[in-house]
Amino acid sequence: MRFLLVAICLFFGVSAAAAQTLKSGDSLSISVLQDPKLDRTVTVDPSGEIAFPLAGHIPARGKTPKQLEDILKKKLEVNYKDQNLEITVAVIAAPKDIPEEDLKPKIFITGEVVRPGSYVVRQPTTLMQAIALAGGIGPFAAKKKIQVRRRAPGGDETIFMFNYSAYEAGLDLEGNIKLRAGDVILVPERGLFD
Repeated sequence: MRFLLVAICLFFGVSAAAAQTLKSGDSLSISVLQDPKLDRTVTVDPSGEIAFPLAGHIPARGKTPKQLEDILKKKLEVNYKDQNLEITVAVIAAPKDIPEEDLKPKIFITGEVVRPGSYVVRQPTTLMQAIALAGGIGPFAAKKKIQVRRRAPGGDETIFMFNYSAYEAGLDLEGNIKLRAGDVILVPERGLFD
């Protein structure tokens, strides 16, 4: 009788987990039996996607772990034609288990700025405001070659160029674009003849 009760509890527990839909902030453990090098923990990002090697960016929000397993299997079987892939997706941490700071929309600033790093954006922020958040341009910055790199949900990356010197002179006001969560601002170091 005890065995039957345990079996019923396990069945309903597994059924509830399988029916759970994924949401932004969920941490997932993904394992591929045929290629353990692909095993990893990923987080569903604010746009509802995960990134996985050989599969790219995959929409995950609103899907069950089983549906995500099926999508991953379809995307990966191109690279494993002679094998019947066994993929497991398990939710290991829901958003309530993840620090709130990790779920906030962020921009990333790297290169020749005073304080490179990630910055939470709570309101519309322009490129110049983001540079100011990072303490301003460093002394060795290539002011005419600043880039904003933006990745679209499909995986394509767009690069916006910004000329800080022209903006200072009042010439390139359109270059001061509004940023989106996930944007990466790259302030390169100037070369010897810049």
